[in-house]
Amino acid sequence: MDTEPDRPKADLRKNLRAPLIIQKVHIDGDRPAFFGYSKNISKSGMFISTTKEIKPGEQIDLEFQLPAPLTGTARCCCEVIWKRPHGTHLPFEPGIGLRFVNMPDEISEQLDEWIREQL
Repeated sequence: MDTEPDRPKADLRKNLRAPLIIQKVHIDGDRPAFFGYSKNISKSGMFISTTKEIKPGEQIDLEFQLPAPLTGTARCCCEVIWKRPHGTHLPFEPGIGLRFVNMPDEISEQLDEWIREQL
């Protein structure tokens, strides 16, 4: 029996066949720099395989291509929710769990629909 009936369900996540290249966006106008690879995605966040020194609670601006057959790019601020350090959780790779802070609703809904179609 469910003891927490009001608890929201976690977003469905989709493991990607081909990782998405994630770029860090520089607000000062510099070209985006490589940041890591996304291994899974949901409408509210993603996991990025990276060894960058980023701590939970930090916010970063990222840009990435939407997974095919969706087209275009997504650009938003993300908050680091958790971090998996290098070499401590083998066989899992190091990386960070991100929550989208200001993802446009239209893109969030496109991602949600795409994930549901993959199931």
